[in-house]
Amino acid sequence: MSQLLPFTPLLLKGLLVTILLTVAGMVLALVVAFAAGLARMSPRRWLRWPAAVFVEVFRGTSMLVQLFWLFFALPFFGVKLVPFAAAILALGLNEGAYGAEIVRGSITALPRGQREGAIALSLSPYQRMRHVILPQAIPSMIPPFGNVLVDLLKNTSLVSLVTVADLAFTAQMVRNTTGATAAVFGAILVLYFVVAYAFSFGTNRLEKWVDPSRPARPVSIGDGRVS
Repeated sequence: MSQLLPFTPLLLKGLLVTILLTVAGMVLALVVAFAAGLARMSPRRWLRWPAAVFVEVFRGTSMLVQLFWLFFALPFFGVKLVPFAAAILALGLNEGAYGAEIVRGSITALPRGQREGAIALSLSPYQRMRHVILPQAIPSMIPPFGNVLVDLLKNTSLVSLVTVADLAFTAQMVRNTTGATAAVFGAILVLYFVVAYAFSFGTNRLEKWVDPSRPARPVSIGDGRVS
């Protein structure tokens, strides 16, 4: 491990890039998830069908292929993205597609009487969603979105393949320099776990703050994939 000490600032810089990618990707994923999830529930087919195609395509194809397509293929159509932007877009769109099913599932799981009561009060569709449905559905979205956040963190390791200097990229540089394969990958394994655990702990605290009546859940690092 002493071989890694001179490279600690480099690894920490890569860790910071990984955290920035995770946070930015999650913000985009949330926007995409709510937009696509609500669109899939729309009575208008011109909204519902494109949203369904988007969700199925991005859930049904590899995120690595999506990343390569955004970074290497889009320039042939006149759109060139810097590596960091391509990475955030791939992470946000891929995880947002899974998040869309979380949004749709949480809303459809609400008792039918909630919608009927809102209609009886002559609330508009926007008012029903804003004041009745979403406030009740969002607390149940938090745990699966926490899993999506952890899954997104783990997927950031793929962006090193498009030259983003994240933790995986800097670890590979240190490994090539020192030859200390076990020490380097053991160190970043611990770093990924610590960050993932911190995200999971924060999600649990947020869940408890939003709905104090819910029993506390043990902190777990799970998979965010939702079928």
